[in-house]
Amino acid sequence: MATSRFAPPPRPRVILLTSIALVAFAGNSVLCRMALDGGTIDAAGFSTIRLASGAIALLIILSVTGRKDSSKSNGSWISASMLLLYAVCFSFAYINLDAGTGAVILFGVVQATMIAGALLEGDRPSPVEWVGWLLAVVGFLYLMRPGFTAPSAIGAGLMGLAGVGWGIYSLRGRSESDALGATTFNFIRSVPLVLVVALIGLSHLRLSREGIVLAAVSGALTSGVGYAIWYAALRGLSSMQAAMVQLSVPVLAAAGGILLLSETASTRLIVSGLLILGGICLAVFGKEHQRQNASLV
Repeated sequence: MATSRFAPPPRPRVILLTSIALVAFAGNSVLCRMALDGGTIDAAGFSTIRLASGAIALLIILSVTGRKDSSKSNGSWISASMLLLYAVCFSFAYINLDAGTGAVILFGVVQATMIAGALLEGDRPSPVEWVGWLLAVVGFLYLMRPGFTAPSAIGAGLMGLAGVGWGIYSLRGRSESDALGATTFNFIRSVPLVLVVALIGLSHLRLSREGIVLAAVSGALTSGVGYAIWYAALRGLSSMQAAMVQLSVPVLAAAGGILLLSETASTRLIVSGLLILGGICLAVFGKEHQRQNASLV
């Protein structure tokens, strides 16, 4: 009997954690766009409150759960810097991008970054994974095809940088044995860094109660807790799987825009959503059949 080279699909626990994290990621796009589009807060202020509230929420969770093992991860300055790059560029990009467009650019670059990292690590995707990935890319291209006003070059560039930061952060997170601890201390390390950004943009400071609440929710729930869950889920996903499942976030973000920002559901969104999600399902689960067949050879 030959040994299968195909990894099994994610377990139910990993699927649940991944689903929660992806909804949180989509929520970040909606919350940020809601805050900035309404003029309730400036981008630097949103980033600062988001990272600071995330750090506080994670510290509380870490204190409640306990941390007796001194070998647990304390994060790193490199990961914290990637988190900062993502969070700051994300906020400033949404000054000029809508929720759906921003999410498409972000996770398109995230996917490219993580696939590049996986290939550099020697990960060779199976044919089924490639077919699923290509199907999902077709969905992205259909979603991005000309027909709407082209996105701001500055906004798209900043969101691209955010995608690189998040992609590298996610790749580094896969090697962490302590998801909660690593995420907590990465957020803590990012706070003094983002304060520098806030000081630079102090002359443009704009705060309101609504803006502060939106940034705090984004930081504590959809960022801090969401990223801790994502780190935990990453341990059960290959780099290729982690890259592909994030393709669903733009669809989720667009759905959030429909429900919360009164955006209209279009045929384009429905068709691209089916292609993206179908490609993900094919790549992540479809190869199980091949794995089982290979194990019988």
